[in-house]
Amino acid sequence: MATGRQRPIANLDDLIAHDTEIDLATCGVSLVDERETRFMVQGAHDASPTFYFVLEELFRHFDFNEHSHLLDVGCSSGRVLAHFARMGYKGQATGVELDPDLASIAADWSQRYPNIHVIQGSALDLDLNRYTDFYLFNPFAPWVLQKFLTALEQTVSHPITVVHMADNGDTWQYVGRRGWTEQASGEIESYRNTRGYPIKAYDNPQHYSVWQYSGNEYAL
Repeated sequence: MATGRQRPIANLDDLIAHDTEIDLATCGVSLVDERETRFMVQGAHDASPTFYFVLEELFRHFDFNEHSHLLDVGCSSGRVLAHFARMGYKGQATGVELDPDLASIAADWSQRYPNIHVIQGSALDLDLNRYTDFYLFNPFAPWVLQKFLTALEQTVSHPITVVHMADNGDTWQYVGRRGWTEQASGEIESYRNTRGYPIKAYDNPQHYSVWQYSGNEYAL
């Protein structure tokens, strides 16, 4: 999607401005919101919108169709949902966000897209069997991730794809779990502009891994 930017992206500020232009074109509001969480005691992490260039890379691992339903776990103000809408993917996308203020932002702008939904609350309280694909960008502490993976295993009765990105390496928690198979992994730290110049987007490399879970045939 053209955003009207003429000059090349030369630094981090340019990259953030570029993504903000996409936000405005897609949502009518900037989705750059990096507030500290008020829900640390529940294991939530601070809000941090995923760069669009990262989403373009990671979404290659999803295979959406008209029956797909993506859940963005810890959706913040909805950058992942905006990317889903902007690209015109088939199926539906839902974001779940514990912070009511952030969930309200995402719910307000997403009303223009009938296949985009926002739930304010905890991912642990959802019927996870409704979803076929999951995106996690370091949404919560390792002990919550353990609960979330266990909830998936106890609830999901069909194959799913999970893309998880984090700088703390907690994706190791998927290893050795019954029914899980790693499809891909890697690290993202910099954006490479049209001149081939790398622009550091993150202070530390963000490790991502892509998993398929076969589904528990006995899940309810």
